[in-house]
Amino acid sequence: MAPSLHQLPAMSWTDREITAWLDEMLPPARMAEFEHQVRTDKSLQQKVAGVIRSRDQGGNSIGEIWQRARLSCPTRTELGSFLLQTLTPEHADYIEFHLTIVGCRLCQANLADLEEQSSQQSPPDTRRRRFFESSAGLLRPNNTEDHFRSQ
Repeated sequence: MAPSLHQLPAMSWTDREITAWLDEMLPPARMAEFEHQVRTDKSLQQKVAGVIRSRDQGGNSIGEIWQRARLSCPTRTELGSFLLQTLTPEHADYIEFHLTIVGCRLCQANLADLEEQSSQQSPPDTRRRRFFESSAGLLRPNNTEDHFRSQ
């Protein structure tokens, strides 16, 4: 039988993992583990405080700046093109890697939002038919020639 979360020995966490937790970028299971441990582990609380102090004092590496600015994240437009399968194979492979291997939660959420929006849109034929039906009373035969002949 696997030990419960309460029975697991305390884990050591790297500054990078703490930073990911602060940025809400840890996978959900790791986030839960961290939050459970940080509630009771005084040394981890002190380590978190140190990481926060370091960030507040401008202790930034190129990697931290890159991650915080999300420089490797595809744009929402690129994610939409990924959904529509209109990207080059290389670009699509990169986005697939970013979503699955890197596990970028922000991009996963953007992609899920785009998928939801695309499933809520009515198909073009349905939209066209509804538009035509709503405009049917406004459409009249071309009577301008008859109008000018009678005058």
